[in-house]
Amino acid sequence: MTTPPVVLTVAGTDSGGAAGLAADFATFAALGAHGACAVTAVTAQDTTGVHRTILLGADDVRAQIEAVLGDLPVAAAKAGMLGSAPVAHVVAELLAGVVPLVIDPVLVSTSGAVLGDDALVAAYRDVLLPRADVVTPNRYEALALTGLPRETQPEQLALALHALGPAVVLTGGDPRAGTCRDVVVRDGVTTVLEHRAVVTANDHGTGCTYSAALAVHLARGLDLETAARQAQVFVAHALATSATWQLGHGRGPVAHVITHFHKEN
Repeated sequence: MTTPPVVLTVAGTDSGGAAGLAADFATFAALGAHGACAVTAVTAQDTTGVHRTILLGADDVRAQIEAVLGDLPVAAAKAGMLGSAPVAHVVAELLAGVVPLVIDPVLVSTSGAVLGDDALVAAYRDVLLPRADVVTPNRYEALALTGLPRETQPEQLALALHALGPAVVLTGGDPRAGTCRDVVVRDGVTTVLEHRAVVTANDHGTGCTYSAALAVHLARGLDLETAARQAQVFVAHALATSATWQLGHGRGPVAHVITHFHKEN
């Protein structure tokens, strides 16, 4: 077997197994990558919400990232839940410009729990995003990072984020409309990638899964638009798989039982 690419995730745990590191590792494996990690937080979490969060210190996260970089040939990295501004500074210092870096700016959980304060938002804007390769927010995260009004159109939101430095994949859309639209902005050029919507409440972990898939495809050397579309296909397939599941009492997990997806697509 060919040695797989190594993708590093810097993120928190989800005891319910739907989001965070659980989603990242499952996605890496499904797409044929070897996953490494730096844990930023431990959460007591299930499909109904985040019940407790224990943040690790910046030095703890630094030690994990340095251990991975010192031993493994990391081909790409993604940053999910960071939890604090000092951790964002560590990610920027150790990973930006070293490997393709995908930022999934986790600020609010699917259940509405706040996972980042104003200092972290400022660190994203001023330190991390200007040095990252691509950011993959949903609409609510993009609004928090830009401070723009809620009625701002997706294309304008994506351009405002792009003005901070990174390429942008603004994910989302209204599934009830039948089509979802991801807005990609790179080098000032806007591309809209549409895909058939999957209407389901089993979507916990979707953002983590998307950014993890994008990181794998970038690690394989795909250009951003192609990587974004491949990640889109993977997530849509995962949502279709989990649509009929009955797990938990809240928003159920997106499927992470897709094996050998990279060989089928």
